[in-house]
Amino acid sequence: MAYWLMKSEPDELSISALAALGKARWDGVRNYQARNFMRTMAAGDEFFFYHSSCPEPGIAGIARIRAAAYPDPTALDPQSHYHDPKASAEKNPWSALDVEHVRTFKRVLGLGLLKQQAALAELALVHKGSRLSVMPVTAAQWAAVLALTE
Repeated sequence: MAYWLMKSEPDELSISALAALGKARWDGVRNYQARNFMRTMAAGDEFFFYHSSCPEPGIAGIARIRAAAYPDPTALDPQSHYHDPKASAEKNPWSALDVEHVRTFKRVLGLGLLKQQAALAELALVHKGSRLSVMPVTAAQWAAVLALTE
């Protein structure tokens, strides 16, 4: 099993919305590096659910990958904010994943707190200018973040 961090704007999909739904499609990723990470994910991999572009950005909980990545249908939907006019059914460069809720943290672990943790110094999230919405997390980093929830 691998560990990840994936960002979502809470007004798009929040940890509480995922908890209410139980499962959802993670789509709309339009960065090739982030997409490539998604394509390496496997069923059972877990990720930190990070709320971004909001008053309190931070890790809000944990979710799990349900199945391998598949072509993102929003790329083909002209009504979608994530529509890609260059994509076609035969050549869709974007991927989506089905995810499920695992755990909502009692409090959001804010970016400021995460930046203070020596064990997370190499986590891309805490580096200035890091805007990637999907990134790997090492087992040691995973453990360090979980320790902050206790």
